Amino acid sequence: MLRNFDFQNTPIVDIVNDILVDASKRGASDIHFDPYEDFLLARIRIDGELVEYTKVPNSVRDYLITRIKTISKMNITESRRPQDGAIKATLQGINLDLRVSSLPVINGEKVVIRILDYSMSLAGIDQLGFSEENYHKLLEMISVPNGIILVTGATGTGKSTTVYSILQFLNRSTTNVITVEDPIEMDIAGINQVQVNSQIGLTFASALRSILRQDPNIIMIGEIRDTETAKIAVRASITGHLVLSTVHTNNSLNTIERLIDMEVPKYLLASALEGIISQKLARKLCPNCRTKRPTTNYEKAIFKTVLNKEVNEIYEAEGCEQCNSGFKGRIAIQEVLRINQQIRDALSEDVGKEKLREMVYNAGVTTMLQDGLNKVTEGLTTFSEIIKLIALDDDEMINENNDLKTAILMSKQALATEEQQVSNQEFLGQRESHSNENASIQNLQY
Repeated sequence: MLRNFDFQNTPIVDIVNDILVDASKRGASDIHFDPYEDFLLARIRIDGELVEYTKVPNSVRDYLITRIKTISKMNITESRRPQDGAIKATLQGINLDLRVSSLPVINGEKVVIRILDYSMSLAGIDQLGFSEENYHKLLEMISVPNGIILVTGATGTGKSTTVYSILQFLNRSTTNVITVEDPIEMDIAGINQVQVNSQIGLTFASALRSILRQDPNIIMIGEIRDTETAKIAVRASITGHLVLSTVHTNNSLNTIERLIDMEVPKYLLASALEGIISQKLARKLCPNCRTKRPTTNYEKAIFKTVLNKEVNEIYEAEGCEQCNSGFKGRIAIQEVLRINQQIRDALSEDVGKEKLREMVYNAGVTTMLQDGLNKVTEGLTTFSEIIKLIALDDDEMINENNDLKTAILMSKQALATEEQQVSNQEFLGQRESHSNENASIQNLQY
């Protein structure tokens, strides 16, 4: 546990404030309150990993949950239904912008607080970890007067940060920028932002129709979720507008296939699509304590096959007082596809998936595996981080080499087994600790 609080003698208001401020100072992205039968467990997510923060006794947990629901403007009398709320406050000199979600579970209510951090979005697109080649591709994409640019990845992979950074770059007094979002995560001066409200019929699709009558230069759609939104977004991009949006897909090829599955006509997609930015987040090595080690034989084989490099040494996590188990912060692993005429022709001619895959990955694309391994050689992250993140089916060169694919799968399985063993040891240690606590309580009662 990272913190111990005096729950019996400290006002619950002060405890909640301390948790919010401390989690923000530690660089956490989320705070989880998980109800157990005997206590409420608070955990914070740092660099993508959940860490146990403190245990709240049952005697005060209802007060703590009520306090969070009160300041996030939720209904404190409703505990049977999920609720959403928000907190904007300045505590101990720190400006906090938080999104709060409650969910009824078997032992009570689980509450998750998302800590919104705009520092990366405000820093600019040159601070997002793009390689030099990918950065120049991005600048080419966003310089076009019309077309659609998609940022893709799973939840929590930094899509919003990338999109907001691009909007900041494009935000000028000579352009009319309008966004439609759910929710609006960052208030940007000079940009007209529309909040979706499905209860009154203000959906992504209906808002887009109205936006097109507002003389926009640039349109940002928070997420393409359905066929209607996809079709309107693509049509808007071929009528003189630059459209930015996000899609939940893993890579460039999957994104094209998803839009086709959404019944976007291929001839429109061929004309409209300008580029796709796919990304994941890897934990970043602490520069103060990282250590070098020799590469293993299969690591050398992977570097040689994927990067065509002889790599004899790489960095590994060590751990110090300034980091979290050898890591500090996260770095984006990206794949940037700039649509060329050959791919446009292939889409128009309705070529098969395999032919399209070949064209996409022969268009000068640096795959996420290549980008990740390059960042390993630069000492920014570890080999195991990249192997855990990247799906093998996403990389063409790995698919062509069955022996190498088998070696990576074995490496992933070994990592998973090691993590499970550590998790089991932690669980057994906690169970023993709880048993000792219960024994002490029984002795005291006796």
